[in-house]
Amino acid sequence: MTTADEAIEGKSIRLLIVDDQPLIRRGLSMMLATEPGIEVVGQAADGVQAVAQALALAPDVVVMDLQMPHASGVVATRAITARLPSTQVVVLTTYDDDELVFEAIRAGARAYLLKDASEAEVLDTIRCVHRGESRLSPSIARKVMEHLRTVGFPPAAGSDDAPREDRAPADEPAGPRALRPFEDPLNSKEVRILDLLAQGMSNKQIAATVFLAEGTVKNYVSRIMEKLHARSRLELALRAVSRRG
Repeated sequence: MTTADEAIEGKSIRLLIVDDQPLIRRGLSMMLATEPGIEVVGQAADGVQAVAQALALAPDVVVMDLQMPHASGVVATRAITARLPSTQVVVLTTYDDDELVFEAIRAGARAYLLKDASEAEVLDTIRCVHRGESRLSPSIARKVMEHLRTVGFPPAAGSDDAPREDRAPADEPAGPRALRPFEDPLNSKEVRILDLLAQGMSNKQIAATVFLAEGTVKNYVSRIMEKLHARSRLELALRAVSRRG
């Protein structure tokens, strides 16, 4: 079904835009609101507002900046994904610092884009995460993969080695689990699908490559996530690279 069809049937993707810069926040809202199948339901200027707005509006997707007053985008992402599992977070920021990237992913972000991304890339990413997929800017993906190949995954959020300012308050729900070792063996078909997923392929692209129905690939991905105790496709991709390391 096309995005136009979804818009006609009233199934628009409901967005919350979070950025502490008014010009960027309003500009994003105006740009995205004109697209078919997209509805901007709210805006927030900091992490505290982001959590409050998300709980009140239950958006499908939150477009989240990271460096903001009162509470960072990482803290807000962690709180939102813990309390609203069906709400997906797309990080859109100017920062590509290694620690911020990893903390955002661990907090539950499904995508990480830099603000030099094109309008088409932002739109495509929003639609991808709404379908349950994940996305990284190419430069971010290279940093992540290189880091995993050389030193492995950094300390889990909330550990003694994690940045103190981004730890969840004691009364906050726990964030996503740190990556665990591989516990359940994958069969050859699952290994093949995991490798293709790590290359950034969608379910449709994987289906065409391995000659399976798209629904069958989706079932495989769910089974692999369960076996590897991963909570997102992005975490699966990171695991695949670490596994090959």
